[in-house]
Amino acid sequence: MHELSLAESVMQIIQESATTQHFRRVTRITLEVGELAAVEADALRFCFDAVSNGTIAEGAALHITPISGLGRCNACGATMSMRERYGLCEQCGDPHLEIIAGDRMQVKELTVE
Repeated sequence: MHELSLAESVMQIIQESATTQHFRRVTRITLEVGELAAVEADALRFCFDAVSNGTIAEGAALHITPISGLGRCNACGATMSMRERYGLCEQCGDPHLEIIAGDRMQVKELTVE
């Protein structure tokens, strides 16, 4: 379950931010999670609750904003939405699609005290 390591990474970002920006509590975390990032939102929430226990982020609301997958065909240059990492170009049928959005997870915003 890679959601545990992702939750730990989010906590590390929060702790580093708290050190540099001098806040003492996080009340809300907004994450952008791409459709193609292979992240299960419920599992991530569960893992984040576990790793944030006893930290400055304990009890913080975890808001997950989904980001749609987007790809570009290397053969014809068409841009299309993607729901899976691999597929065929909708325009020319070529199997070589480059993912240009929706394959990452990032901390977008922290609400702090």
